[in-house]
Amino acid sequence: MPVYHSAFNSTDNYRVIGGIPLLPLKTKVKGPAPLMGSSTEDDAIDEALDLFRANSFFRNFEIKGAGDRLLIYLILFISECLSKLNRHTSQAEASKSLYTLAVSNFLIPGDSSFPLHSLYPAPDSKVDADLLKQYLTQIRTEMAARMVERVFVDGTPSKWWLCFQKRKFMGKSF
Repeated sequence: MPVYHSAFNSTDNYRVIGGIPLLPLKTKVKGPAPLMGSSTEDDAIDEALDLFRANSFFRNFEIKGAGDRLLIYLILFISECLSKLNRHTSQAEASKSLYTLAVSNFLIPGDSSFPLHSLYPAPDSKVDADLLKQYLTQIRTEMAARMVERVFVDGTPSKWWLCFQKRKFMGKSF
């Protein structure tokens, strides 16, 4: 069974920092990401949420482009979010907890302790590293908000999402 790759692999017209493309997002969170023109198209966050459950079963993942690197990062972040959501029974508590997780201090490609440092090149300069950190903070914050919307169906956590909390994509975690 083949792994599902990102549809954003062939996007050469976006800036790539540390192997991660700065793709447009459908978001209200402030940050360096360009706004997506159409609200009907899926952005990178929608794609990661749609492919998470299928891809979480794979231990190997062949990277075919920069979009796959962003997909890997987002899948690992979704796994981290699901492990936090297990402890919360209300949607408001879960939202606060995931927001705190999204804006907390985290490692970026190029840091020596980054779990996938062999797959991601380091940013070229300190300015690029700061821009990447801002972009990842924005995308993590938006992902946290959308995770709560998807996982909490009718005010209770969906067992069909929480059953994936112990799965480790590629055997890695943040």
